[in-house]
Amino acid sequence: RRPCNYDIQAVWGRASQVLINNYDMAAADTELLNPNPVVYAISDLTRRNVIDQDELSVDQFDSLDIFDLIRDINDPEHPFTLEQLKVVQMELIKIDDQADSILINFTPTIPHCSMATLIGLSIRVRLLRSLPERFKVDIKITPGTHNSEDTVNKQLNDKERVAAALENPHLMKSSTNAFQASRKFDLPLAAPRKRGTTLDTESNDGGGP
Repeated sequence: RRPCNYDIQAVWGRASQVLINNYDMAAADTELLNPNPVVYAISDLTRRNVIDQDELSVDQFDSLDIFDLIRDINDPEHPFTLEQLKVVQMELIKIDDQADSILINFTPTIPHCSMATLIGLSIRVRLLRSLPERFKVDIKITPGTHNSEDTVNKQLNDKERVAAALENPHLMKSSTNAFQASRKFDLPLAAPRKRGTTLDTESNDGGGP
């Protein structure tokens, strides 16, 4: 298996400050960018993580596994999750377990959202802490949904820029806070899962995740 392309323990060379500067500009803007976002109902579809002590192998990961990890990340501007705002959707996650590759498209609520970089970084941090190192993860804005789509995509998938962001304590605090209350944050997704696990539903009282 090839090593993770985003090894946060490695000593990086010089790192770009572009990602940090963009975050600082967004954080300084206290006015809500989208004061009235559309809030959608969440799906009851989830994956129950089952660990079998006698099973040494791991089932293939699929889109639902990845969606379960990022659906409850909090939006940096509103008291809603990325799933509730349809910033992330299972249909926009592509995974090839055999090739160790994952592509996640996310959709900002408005085309000029200055929080897009922070949202993408929160997704990356969440996956870095949850997935096996073998995966190469690409995180991109859904085509045609943001005015600075190409720039944000480059920031989120450049090793040096991501490394620089991970070394910024303020940026990391904001990213961590985004999923601190996630109901699935502590699940050991990288641990062996019993083969034959099926989808199940999780009751919701209507109060959100």
